[in-house]
Parts: sequence; structure tokens; C-alpha cells
Amino acid sequence: MTNLTRALIVGVCATICLIGCSKDKTDKPAVLVPLVNRIEIKSVWHVKEGGEKPVLRLGIDAAVDGQRVFLASFKGNVTAYDLASGKQLWQHSVRAPLSAGPGAAEGLIIVGSSKGDVIALSEQDGTQRWRVRINAEILSAPAIGNGIVIVRAVDGRLHGLSSRDGSENWVMDQQVPRLTLRGTSRPIIAGDLAICGFDNGRIVAAALGNGSTAWESPVGQSHGSTELQRLIDVDAPVVADGEDLFAVAYQGRVARMSRENGQIVWARDLSSFRGLAVDENAVYVSTAEGDLVRLDRRTGVEQWRVKSLERRQLSAPTLYGGRVVVADAGGYVHWFDAATGDPVARYLIGKKKRVSNPMIVAGDLLLAFSDAGELIALRAPALQAQ
Repeated sequence: MTNLTRALIVGVCATICLIGCSKDKTDKPAVLVPLVNRIEIKSVWHVKEGGEKPVLRLGIDAAVDGQRVFLASFKGNVTAYDLASGKQLWQHSVRAPLSAGPGAAEGLIIVGSSKGDVIALSEQDGTQRWRVRINAEILSAPAIGNGIVIVRAVDGRLHGLSSRDGSENWVMDQQVPRLTLRGTSRPIIAGDLAICGFDNGRIVAAALGNGSTAWESPVGQSHGSTELQRLIDVDAPVVADGEDLFAVAYQGRVARMSRENGQIVWARDLSSFRGLAVDENAVYVSTAEGDLVRLDRRTGVEQWRVKSLERRQLSAPTLYGGRVVVADAGGYVHWFDAATGDPVARYLIGKKKRVSNPMIVAGDLLLAFSDAGELIALRAPALQAQ
């Protein structure tokens, strides 16, 4: 990759993620309307990881497995906390500039570095199990399951590594456009498939056993006369629910697909690089413009749209306690009624503590990991069945 290309990528990221820097008032984040909370939001515990300056964390996030929460820092620390109390259980330095992870499953914690290191630690005490290098920067957490670790690198390659020793079982690749957003889709494991979105607007399913391509399906389709207009990255993770898959592309579409063959059931023009959430009735999407949209799961028809958070750089939506929750760049977490889109509550986790990554539901807790490296555990009452 040339220096010019790297500069263009960083520039695109700044253009998209730092909305509001223009002198035009219409580009500024929407001002929040005063809201009286209809439910009580409680902060249960919070921890700070690394003492780093607030930056766009991209691939670094929290991970939960069982009763433990795992965090990573750019400086190379990986830390385990007790989920109920936030008490630190152990910390280990991997001595690498981390840029992705952790992923947590099957007794392993997996992190990735900007230099292409894939590092596996023990969930129990943080001791290193193995370490390999794939020679490309990693910007999304790996998927772990069925004895295999799936790692997506910025060069368009998807690696299948043995969870036992990190040896490479297979690798498959997709063409990377000359200009892309800075970020990559987190791979998932669904049945016997590894599924991931790519910068060319395609969703690809690879067989876990040998990496052979089971199917490919386009979600984004290039349009426009400039490279910026033709960006169609699938940076948000694909969501699997039963036999359905849901995916969304930047300047592309949101789509419902068949997990078996990738056939598109329906697709609707919608742009997002943050992501979506799904329940039995609907699909919820945080758009690139800062709208929160609900679509009918069966047909894709829009059912409601919240425009009051435009340009506030929303996280992907999370379904928690029967409601839809998003965080924004100002450090606020917003609760909405899933059926109507009406605002329910708002909670400030910290002034300008942006939350870029999806929040995590762990039991009755909602975990929000800010770009400043702070993890906050919140609790709110669940919606009572009518």
C-alpha cells in the first residue's frame, strides 16, 4: 500500500467520523432535547484501561465470556475483570501495539496487532498460549469456535488458524479497492461457515474446514464518478439469527440473506458503517447520517426513523431489556422504545466520551466501552410484558 493510499484512507476516515468540523451549522451534531427519564439507569461499576488518549479505537473493544470481561489496550495490555463487580482478576502485557480484539471463547483470549501479530492467551490467567504473524494489520476482533480462529486482515485476507497452536489451516482473499474506510468487518462463525464482509461491498462465506468459498453476495454496489462516491465497505459485522443473515454497507444497502446460500431475501438502500441489531420482528440500523431506523424483518419496509440524533456519530444499536440502545460521540447513551421509536431515557457516561463500538449485553448489564478506554457497566429495568 502506498503512502498516498494510506493518507487517503485516513482522510476518508476523518471525513466520515469527525462530522461537525465544518463551519456550516447544518453539519454540527444535533442538540439534544431535554428528556425526563422514564426508567432508572444505574452505573454498577467502571474501569479504565491503559490511560490512553481518546482516539477512534476501531478494532479494540471489550469481550465477555462467562463471568469475565476482557479488555485490551493499544499499549499491549490485556486485562480480565469480574463481570459482577468489575474487580481486576489479572493483567498481561503482550508487548505489541494492539489494534484488534479481544475475542474470547473456548478458554482463549485472542488479540491482534497493527504489525499483524495474532496472540492467544489463557482466559484463566493470561499466560500466552501461542503467537503467530500474518503480515497485515488487524482492525477487527477475531471469531473463535469449533477449534478454529478466524482473523480478518486489512489486505482483504481471511485466515483460518488452529486454536490449538495458531498454525494456518487456510486463507482466502477478496480484492481490496484502492480507497477504503479505515476499518474491517468482524468475522463471525455460523454453523460450519466463517462469514465476513469486505471492502468491495461483498459478504463472503467460507467453509470452516478448508476455507473454500461457499458463496458470495453483494450488499454494496459502486455508484458515482469519484472514488469517495464509490466507497461501499462492509465494515459492520454481519448478524446471524437462525437461518437469516443481516448485513449493511456504507453507501450501499441493508439486506436480509439466507445463511445457506447467501441469496438476498430483501434489500433496502441505507448507508451505515456502524452496524445493526435484530430481533424476531425487526432490524434496527444506525445510519451514517446518525438516524436510528427500524425496518420490518420480514419485508424490509421502514417502520420508524429517529432523526433527533443526526450527526452525533451513533454506535451500532443494541437490544437490551426489550428496548433499543445507542451511544453517541458526546458520551450519552440513549434508550428508545423498540416498537415506536419514542425516547425512554438518556444517561451521560462522561462528557465527550465517545462510544464507537457496539455495546454488549451481559446478563442484566449493559457494557459501554468508550474510545478513551473506559468500560462502564450500566443496569436498567427490563420492559415488562403487557
